[in-house]
Amino acid sequence: MLCAGGKVVSVGTTREALGDPWFRTHRKNILEIDCSGKVAFPGFVDSHTHPAFVCPRLADFEKRIAGTTYEQIAEEGGGIRSSVDAVRSTSKDELARRILAAFHEMLAQGTTAVEAKSGYGLSSDAELKSLRAIRLAASQWPGTVVSTFLGAHAVPVEYAEHPQRYLRLICEQMIPQVAERKLAHFVDVFCDRGAFSEVESLKIFAAAQRHGFGLRAHTSQLVRTSLAKLLSFDPASLDHLDRVDATDISNLAKSQTVATLVPGANYFLGLRDYPSARKLIDTGVAVALATDFNPGSSPTASLPFVISLACTHMRMSPAEAIVAATINGACALRMQYRKGSIEPGKDADIAIFDIRDYREIAYWVAANRCEMVLANGQLTIGSRGVASKQRWPP
Repeated sequence: MLCAGGKVVSVGTTREALGDPWFRTHRKNILEIDCSGKVAFPGFVDSHTHPAFVCPRLADFEKRIAGTTYEQIAEEGGGIRSSVDAVRSTSKDELARRILAAFHEMLAQGTTAVEAKSGYGLSSDAELKSLRAIRLAASQWPGTVVSTFLGAHAVPVEYAEHPQRYLRLICEQMIPQVAERKLAHFVDVFCDRGAFSEVESLKIFAAAQRHGFGLRAHTSQLVRTSLAKLLSFDPASLDHLDRVDATDISNLAKSQTVATLVPGANYFLGLRDYPSARKLIDTGVAVALATDFNPGSSPTASLPFVISLACTHMRMSPAEAIVAATINGACALRMQYRKGSIEPGKDADIAIFDIRDYREIAYWVAANRCEMVLANGQLTIGSRGVASKQRWPP
């Protein structure tokens, strides 16, 4: 693989590389990375994360161990709302520092492109601050960040008695402000029991679409929501999808929308059931995998771990899971023209793992074997040592 200017120039055999006209012109300045005995993947694309938070939710964790459900915890004042006060009281710079730390943890495990949501501010000021913090962190990270506005994550406490007022605030103030400041690429909504109804979600979709945003939604995690009306807006991705039926799957298969599955949440919540990946794939739905990195239900930054979960708990093959974490993740962000595969003209995003067979990425559970990463052509060293470098010709 020849890379220059942050892009992949050509892909082929060593003989073909040596004969490449670009190589002959630039051979004095070429640096070789020897990947003998290793596997090079396209950089992973984590298309669903919530990094704009401050503290872990340890009290919720202990309650869940004791048998309290996710929904009961939320009703008792835990869950999403319990992260709000800390985000509101934390400075943009401190929030950005924590977000950047999460990005670096992802990068060290092979992730080179990340979708990052707001959603723990739940006020105009705090949501805008969160998005600015994501942008600040992104400017200091070699990978690529796609930002998403998730003011519709939950109804904050101060609007608990008047949720329609908060809905109007999202549609009439927050979304226009985010658009005016160009702080996000997508608008997301948590369309599920205890969050926003289908009718409310469709209003948010309509407001977001009027302002030129791409659309995505958390849905059918706790209870089924028919996907037909959400799909009529052509969202880039519908996420979770634990409780979909044959009609939903058929409608997804006929659409351009990616089904993004987040088995890390099922694992951390101690759930027995996982999304029906096999039914989705076998029906022709494009499936992506993401970490759902967040403090409440999936505190993992490791896509290799999620790939392993997908194989063992959702019966995806290693090849299917790798596709889901690379090119399909890029499709979920509508960035497949730049990300998700190693092809000439695409961004030089390559993750090199100290394994001899691609299937080992799923086999070694919760082990980080990432040795080095190219993110937009910038070389970073993983957790397993120093890159081998030498000039061409050898």
